[in-house]
Amino acid sequence: MSIDIDRFEEGSPDELRELSNPERVLRFLYGNRERAWKASEIAARTSVSENSIHPVLSRLEDRELVRHKGPYWAITDDLDRLRRAYDTHRVTQLFDDLYGSEDRDEWVSASEDGD
Repeated sequence: MSIDIDRFEEGSPDELRELSNPERVLRFLYGNRERAWKASEIAARTSVSENSIHPVLSRLEDRELVRHKGPYWAITDDLDRLRRAYDTHRVTQLFDDLYGSEDRDEWVSASEDGD
């Protein structure tokens, strides 16, 4: 997908980065919070593949960021929770950009060495 050259010139790297599938879904559901959607509709409107949409929605539901009833999905009605989750995500992303992402294997190894 291409973007307008003015957007390229004026946009910050953060504004131009690709959104993750959960970010796409949450932005879509938040922007359309007056409705509930079937997973296939969410996939089509967010460009998330049909194979990925159910795992994405399930993980978001586990985190209580979306609601699910029958075949329909909607954004959480707890907008404070959604805001806190977004803030945490952005801070984590900033730290990853500044210091590099964490390696789970290194954490496990370090915790085993400390025993």
